[in-house]
Amino acid sequence: MEDVIGIIIAPIIIFMIFVAPIWLIMHYRSKKQMSQGLTDDEYGTLQELADRAEKMAERIHTLESILDAEAPEWRNKV
Repeated sequence: MEDVIGIIIAPIIIFMIFVAPIWLIMHYRSKKQMSQGLTDDEYGTLQELADRAEKMAERIHTLESILDAEAPEWRNKV
C-alpha cells in the first residue's frame, strides 16, 4: 500500500517543484503581453494589411464590373 502511495506522490511532488512554477510564470507573462495591446510594429503591419485588403476589394470590384460588361453570364458558369 505504501508503495502505491509513493508512486502517486512522487510525480505530484516533481510536478509541483518543476512544472507548476514554470507554468505559472509563462501563463502570467502571456497575460501581461496580451493586456499591453499591439506594439507599433504590429500596428503598422495590421494597417498595411488593411490597406492591401482595401485595394484588393477595389480591384475585385473593377474586375467584376469588366466581366459583367463583357460576359454577363460569367457568374452562372462557375
